Amino acid sequence: MIRPALPRWVAVPAAAAAVFLAVPLLAMLVRVPWVRLPALLATPAALDALGLSLRTCVLTTAVSLVLGLPLALVLSRGRGRWASFGRILATVPMVLPPVVAGLALLVALGRRTWLGGTLASAGIDLAFTTAAVVVAQTFVAMPYLVVSVEGALRSARDRYDVVAATLGARPTTVLRRVTLPLVAPAIGSGAALSFARALGEFGATITFAGSLQGTTRTLPLEIYLQREVDTDTAIALSVVLVAIAALLVAATARLGRTGSVPS
Repeated sequence: MIRPALPRWVAVPAAAAAVFLAVPLLAMLVRVPWVRLPALLATPAALDALGLSLRTCVLTTAVSLVLGLPLALVLSRGRGRWASFGRILATVPMVLPPVVAGLALLVALGRRTWLGGTLASAGIDLAFTTAAVVVAQTFVAMPYLVVSVEGALRSARDRYDVVAATLGARPTTVLRRVTLPLVAPAIGSGAALSFARALGEFGATITFAGSLQGTTRTLPLEIYLQREVDTDTAIALSVVLVAIAALLVAATARLGRTGSVPS
């Protein structure tokens, strides 16, 4: 099918938007001290922040898959008021200011709260620990996986599931052999988006987990701290963050192009 051409005037605001998005990134690339880049990235603080960010983002993505995938499956089949409430609940963290998300976690799981105190008495102390970083990142990043997978599931027709069930396949077998393979690109895309969102998380992390080098100070927190004392290091770390995010977004776009849900 031949798609109709766009009006020529659309190119003008589109070009303006592209320039608006590209100029800050290009300016930062020009400002990078490329000769000193290896030395700036090899400092103990930078290595600690980068290592902590990668570890916590991997854990966050794993937790998002374990918890978010079942939630997406349930919401995709849900109807009525409770399903609508569940979708709102799964989406709200995406639009909350990060510091509000962190404050909500602190009020719910802080050491002086009932739930936080109960966990602490059981030997589980979350606030201002590396575990708190994972919790904060998961709270803001998991919705991206849920929304991506639920949308793909709702777009897919369930005739394949029905055929498999009619042939005697158990629900778990249908899920493992039919449903999940159909939406595998959406799962991969959602996981990549969750990782990218967790990698850039700042407000919820500093509010709930604090900023302790090697424990809770992730890459965005280290960039913010270095911005006050060493702009070159902050820019060098920012370039690393942008590069990782760009690779993840590119992988997400590739998954979106190569994978499609049969209709």
